Amino acid sequence: MSTGAIIAIVVAVVVVLAILLVLIPRMRASKARHKLVDERHDAARAHRVEAERRGARAELSEREAERDRAEAKLHETRAELHEQGLADDELNDQRGTRDARTAPSPPPPVDSATRPTADDPVRGGSQSGA
Repeated sequence: MSTGAIIAIVVAVVVVLAILLVLIPRMRASKARHKLVDERHDAARAHRVEAERRGARAELSEREAERDRAEAKLHETRAELHEQGLADDELNDQRGTRDARTAPSPPPPVDSATRPTADDPVRGGSQSGA
């Protein structure tokens, strides 16, 4: 091999090594940037999902609070009606229902066909001849 060919090969190897020494850190930095961008997108996506979940939970809590306020207002209105004597019929209805539930049931009606007689031992009468 001639000296010129050996010098050309050595120069080519040095140039390739120089290019690799310059490009490898840049490629690593580029790869790291892409990875960081992907991680940013993932983190942003996770935060958005959490924000939507908490927003939905807050809306549900607001609806429950609104319902509770409406029920409290209803009870306050009923209290005012009772204080003014405008809801006595409601008290009577409640008392009638409560009395009907706690009152003993009336005995069944007795008709003459089922009334025990003295000479009928089956229906509860007494037997004096035995």
